[in-house]
Amino acid sequence: MAKITAAEVNKLRKSTGAGMMDCKKALVEAEGDFDKAIEILRKKGQKVAAKRADRDSSEGAVIAKVNEGASKGVIVSLNCETDFVAKNDAFVKMATDLADLALNVSSKEELLKLDYNGITVEEKLTEQTGVIGEKIEIGNFRTLEAAFVGSYIHAGNKIGVLTGLSKSAEGAEEVAKEVAMQVAAMNPVALNESGVDTATIESETEIAKDQLRKEGKPENMLDKIVKGKIQRFFKDNTLVHQAFIKDSKISVAEHVQTSLGKDVEITAFERVALG
Repeated sequence: MAKITAAEVNKLRKSTGAGMMDCKKALVEAEGDFDKAIEILRKKGQKVAAKRADRDSSEGAVIAKVNEGASKGVIVSLNCETDFVAKNDAFVKMATDLADLALNVSSKEELLKLDYNGITVEEKLTEQTGVIGEKIEIGNFRTLEAAFVGSYIHAGNKIGVLTGLSKSAEGAEEVAKEVAMQVAAMNPVALNESGVDTATIESETEIAKDQLRKEGKPENMLDKIVKGKIQRFFKDNTLVHQAFIKDSKISVAEHVQTSLGKDVEITAFERVALG
């Protein structure tokens, strides 16, 4: 049997992130062959992944990143089973690494095929499933492109937001972040009224009518009253019309224009939350 040194075990541990005993066992089984030991650990990951495929991976880390030119942003959520794993520094670093890689692609499928320290991202996730013993997968993948893109990650990496502005201007980074914080806190259903889907409007209309009927309002008055309630719904639930969380006397759109100029608008947003 090949003599396995502590240095070899440590090298394998650093390369794969596996525990010391798992690394030692893999090296013993591989008779000291480093590459074969890595393959043994990966196969273990595949077995664990197969066993845990139907597990719920609702915990994890959400990372929002913007490229150097602030013209493109991505949000990637790396999901796992428990909050204990989600808070681990190594897990958060991997999520951050994946977000950095994601800036170069436009879909989760492309991201999974990218190289991650000599293996594909997909293989790395399988490997880490074996190392950690939990289902590890990329949950959400979102991109946003605009003249200026800002980002915000809510405390604990539970929510990630991207916001797009129509123009880059002095102070755009701070304002885009403030808008992203608004999105994280208030969770608007759309950018503006035109972005609210018909099914949502119909549902809100019926809810309002039922409520008014229970209050005894005459049928011929319902449409007029409901119209006002729908406008209120737009004000409360669409980003540009919402009251700005730092100054409720103005809307989010007004805050942007006051800060950056009348010709600057919010063009889009993306929000990803765990759970």
